[in-house]
Amino acid sequence: MTEPVRLTIDIYSDVMCPWCVIGYNQLSKGLELLAGEIEAEVRWLPFELNPDMPLEGEPQDEHIARKYGRTPEQAAANRSQLLAIGERAGYSFAYSGEGEAPRAMMWNTFAAHKLLKWALVEAGAEPQNRLKQALFDAHFQQRRNVSDPDVLVAVAAEQGLDPAAARAALDDAALAQIVRSEEAQAWDMNISGVPAMLVQGKYLIPGAQEPEVYAQALRRVAERGI
Repeated sequence: MTEPVRLTIDIYSDVMCPWCVIGYNQLSKGLELLAGEIEAEVRWLPFELNPDMPLEGEPQDEHIARKYGRTPEQAAANRSQLLAIGERAGYSFAYSGEGEAPRAMMWNTFAAHKLLKWALVEAGAEPQNRLKQALFDAHFQQRRNVSDPDVLVAVAAEQGLDPAAARAALDDAALAQIVRSEEAQAWDMNISGVPAMLVQGKYLIPGAQEPEVYAQALRRVAERGI
């Protein structure tokens, strides 16, 4: 029996990016289509959509109006479309927390990227992936402040990671430098939007694609030889 080809997929992504959730879910479906043929280790790399976002954050509706110039009606239509696309991809962006939904916010995500890098270095790709999915859920479904160190440490602990080590990672200057360096590498590769998936460190798949597109692209990489 032939062993499946093993690939690494590094995903440049931001916690604030709904298309990154959709892209990951579509990628997962694409990998299901390749079951027994290709296996992949997914790792997450940092990309800040709003690196200048203040720590106090910004209401999502105000952010969209300011950054993209959309009217409230346009923003509502866009959100409805996004919710529908998310549902088709297997992810709900609807609020699922307790009580009345707090106002949707945009947050500074640099600390979250530090935490994700720490999780990869200290625990490996699979725990980092679990943490990334939990941070997506914390932001989109629970509307928690993912720039708050207490929230980040709590989310890490919920995923079985050491909360004391997670808090120390948020204060680690060397870790901050690593994240800045990886963000700079994305710009050096002319990556200006996410998700951007780098297969085997050299084959770039930009944007959120359909599962079949991911499957075809990964199969082409595997056929080229590793």
